[in-house]
Amino acid sequence: MLSKAVKTCFSGVKNVCRGGQVLSTANTRLQHSQPQEGDAPPSNRPETSSAKTLMDIGTRRIFNDDHDMFRESVRRFWTEEVVPYHKEWEKAGMVSRELWQKAGEQGLLGILTPEEHGCTLTALAQASPSTLRFACPTSAKTAAHGISLFLVEKGMPGFQAGKKLEKIGLMAQDTAELFFEDVRLPASALLGQVNKGFYYLMNELPQERLLIADMAIASSEFMFEETRNYVTQRKAFGKTIAHLQTVQHKLAELKTEICVGRSFLDNCLQLHSEKRLDSQTASMAKYCLFLVEKGMPGFQAGKKLEKIGLMAQVNKGFYYLMNELPQERLLIADMAIASSEFMFEETRNYVTQRKAFGKTIAHLQTVQHKLAELKTEICVGRSFVDNCLQLHSEKRLDSQTASMAKYWAFVDSRIQPIYGGTNEIMKELIARSIVSQK
Repeated sequence: MLSKAVKTCFSGVKNVCRGGQVLSTANTRLQHSQPQEGDAPPSNRPETSSAKTLMDIGTRRIFNDDHDMFRESVRRFWTEEVVPYHKEWEKAGMVSRELWQKAGEQGLLGILTPEEHGCTLTALAQASPSTLRFACPTSAKTAAHGISLFLVEKGMPGFQAGKKLEKIGLMAQDTAELFFEDVRLPASALLGQVNKGFYYLMNELPQERLLIADMAIASSEFMFEETRNYVTQRKAFGKTIAHLQTVQHKLAELKTEICVGRSFLDNCLQLHSEKRLDSQTASMAKYCLFLVEKGMPGFQAGKKLEKIGLMAQVNKGFYYLMNELPQERLLIADMAIASSEFMFEETRNYVTQRKAFGKTIAHLQTVQHKLAELKTEICVGRSFVDNCLQLHSEKRLDSQTASMAKYWAFVDSRIQPIYGGTNEIMKELIARSIVSQK
């Protein structure tokens, strides 16, 4: 059935994206995803897409039981020590110092800093209003080479903090202007080596962007569960609004975007733990997961086909292609991503060679930004599909997760939304688990 569908439906793009090669490669990837002798035993922890809720503890293969206990501890601390006082801190314009002290006592601060360096004290110093870390030029050789880091304590001559600034968001974080006038610092105030400040800051950027991305996806998971609870309880005309197909499809879209983003972020966390997370990959995580959080219209790649009039064809549906289920959908998703990867490289080669007004069009910022968007979408999709391949090799790939892969991965393809079950059917399958009783 799949072979016949591929020959019929994929022939229109075969010359563009080498469909035969893509199909062969996809089949090979599925075959090689099977467990090999000597491999580590597979994890039996469910992925986020298969969990009862997106906020379940005990999920995700990057974690173990120790992580679960730590997450439970942090969640309990947050519920007891943060949530009840948050509005009070927003009015005050800052978080109480007592919170940091309690967090330090619980071992929740400076986790990555070795104990011999005073991890809790270091974390408190950076958060304390009495000690600040700042960068300033110390050499004029080059912009990057001439920056050093210093610690400045409150009360030092020449240093003064202005009044707190009112902000639209992050109201519990104190923000103020800082004034430095003829400040003289002892040699002991130097943080690290002279002229190495810029490099210290750059080395920490991937981790900082990873933290921002993680906050974005965690917020999205929370908002999704709040939305699900609302639509399954709110009634209109005698039924909950979760019975409305439009609501179900929107929930399916949102859950897919969140789970794909979570998979990519977990991959980044794994790379970071292995000290292999580069700035570009961390930037992708921050960029794409920020889009998910922004009210979660999310990634727009999946909407491209609708804009060119394919939606009518999709809505008619090719239901006879629904027989193979998870493995078929994974194969289609892998083909779609492989096609997108090939077309991206073809596009990159074109824009770096095509000239206009004496320069290649790759010099245009709008072109560069569009390439960055497309590469991010493709890399996030590839990460999720690879995770599905791993689940498939462990015989743990369920229909919902495969549906997410197939729905997401038709980024730049004009045919994948049709066979293997239309993307409207994918939404139906995903939505069933969302609106069903927990």
